[in-house]
Amino acid sequence: MKKILLLVFGFMLVWGGVGVAAEKGDAKAELKDLVSRINNKLAQGQRSPQDLAGDLRQFDALLAEHQGEKTDEVAQILFMEALLYAQVLNDPDKASDLVRKLKADFPETTQGKRAEAMLASLERQAAAGKIQKALAVGKTFPDFAGKDFEGNPLSVARFKGKVVLIDFWATWCGPCVGEFPNVLRTYQQLHPKGFEIIGISLDSDRQALANFIRERGVAWPQYFDGKRWTNSLAVKYGVMSIPASYLLDGQGRILAKDLRGEALPAAVEKALVKP
Repeated sequence: MKKILLLVFGFMLVWGGVGVAAEKGDAKAELKDLVSRINNKLAQGQRSPQDLAGDLRQFDALLAEHQGEKTDEVAQILFMEALLYAQVLNDPDKASDLVRKLKADFPETTQGKRAEAMLASLERQAAAGKIQKALAVGKTFPDFAGKDFEGNPLSVARFKGKVVLIDFWATWCGPCVGEFPNVLRTYQQLHPKGFEIIGISLDSDRQALANFIRERGVAWPQYFDGKRWTNSLAVKYGVMSIPASYLLDGQGRILAKDLRGEALPAAVEKALVKP
């Protein structure tokens, strides 16, 4: 589950989901048509700069067509282009350039007034991206020192010599809950052989987490600070979507990332038999 809304949702929040046939000179309808085409491509897995090159040029063409118009409708063209770079193309630097232009050229529009908040979010995204690149397979996972849900000391070092899954999740995250039976089954089968899990919950509701732990029989430690996306460890490790996970060997080196389904127990078993 991504922290940032998908492009289609960002569009619908502003104008709703009702389609309108574009008429020449109608910035609002023209943009709706463009975003509809983009979302159709995204649904088909076409997400690369090459796939979307023509659509990116169309944003520029729309802005040129409506040059000099300082309306919300025209500002929204620039806003949506920035969202495309931020959320789909994963280019926060280009997105930031567009948002700065939005702030400078459309300061009195609804979107222009949102620019500062969006720039702050993009800065966090860029910083998280740099952290994620550093946390590559083969690198040592940086340790942390904290307390688990029960108040006991918690760190990666406490499990030295064990194969450890660092699991970022939340009870409100549908994909996380959907994957949970697989995580639980893997733990139950392989914990006796030396497999451990450190859960890092992005929940804000302590009781909801406590209920989930009790009802699902979660036996491994959980880190919880109630801050959702500003969870201190989520920020430290650049987590921008969940579920997210790192599988570590006995020395704390990253063996794999974001394992799902049968790939998780297979990777854990392989790690456990390594000398």
